[in-house]
Amino acid sequence: MKQVTLGLVGVGRIGVMHAKNISVLNQVLNPEGVQVQLKLTDVAEEHARSVASECGAEFFGSVAGLISSGVDGLVIATGTATHPDLIRAGVDAGIPVFCEKPVAVSVAESLPVLEYIRERAGTVQIGHQRRFDAGYLEAKRAYEAGELGWIHSVRALTCDMTPPPVQFLATSGGLFRDCSVHDFDILRWLTGKEIVEVYARGSNNGDPAIGEVGDVDTALAVVTFDDGTVGTVSASRYNGAGHDVRLELQGSDGSIAVGMDEHMAVRSAEPGVTFPYGISHKTFAERFDQAYRSEMAAFVELVLGERKNPCTPGDAVAASKVADAAQESLETGVPVRVAP
Repeated sequence: MKQVTLGLVGVGRIGVMHAKNISVLNQVLNPEGVQVQLKLTDVAEEHARSVASECGAEFFGSVAGLISSGVDGLVIATGTATHPDLIRAGVDAGIPVFCEKPVAVSVAESLPVLEYIRERAGTVQIGHQRRFDAGYLEAKRAYEAGELGWIHSVRALTCDMTPPPVQFLATSGGLFRDCSVHDFDILRWLTGKEIVEVYARGSNNGDPAIGEVGDVDTALAVVTFDDGTVGTVSASRYNGAGHDVRLELQGSDGSIAVGMDEHMAVRSAEPGVTFPYGISHKTFAERFDQAYRSEMAAFVELVLGERKNPCTPGDAVAASKVADAAQESLETGVPVRVAP
């Protein structure tokens, strides 16, 4: 039986989800002969102890204590500003690191972290969970198999049912960096093409406070890929029908759609059509529940040296560069080239 001990830093909303997913990994990985144990820490000690108790984990009072206790991998689910130092701590300890996106609060601050990882031959997986979603995986397979022919149009959307707190939006970097960055990442990953130019527009028709902190509640970006293919990436904070994440690839030989299932947050206007018939998802955690579990299982495989890194820090920074270009275009009103 292989033993893997993961150390989790941060048990906010995302951290609690990871803690619960790690606690049930044994049910997923046991056929492979893997036993996963969890240790965790958070500055909110009382809450962290409660989460540890619920998940059968061991609590530590500091990051240093957690790492020195002996962990095989470090999972970072803290605020973005803390990511660089925690990534460095894991790399210095010589253990693989999983870190929620992004690498740092800006591309400029991410680049020294990338260099630090490279110089020390560190292993860091960044949390872009859509790469593990069954729908996106099938779309990638179909595209790479040539079943769609050449792609002439791409449409991606991510719509939250309700907006997060304005306090969060004030420091999130904007709708493109916080939300659409997942679409930018998945488009690069799925097509193998680089986005080279972005033209963006946005609006505010919901809570005026969102505009007051410098963000928009709805936005659209026209993206151009390095081979001239065009696509759209749209996002909204106010999709009352439910949390809606979809992707359409239209090709010369066929088309495919991700997210077109019974939970899709739309209704048909055609007489007699009852699809979709299910209850729509309310949150991203519901929509990508299985993807998050698969993502953490993949990290365990990475820790064991049984797979390649499924999402490198370089991948994450590349998506962030597209988001930066989209934000700049939104602010200036002109198309912006993506930094190479």
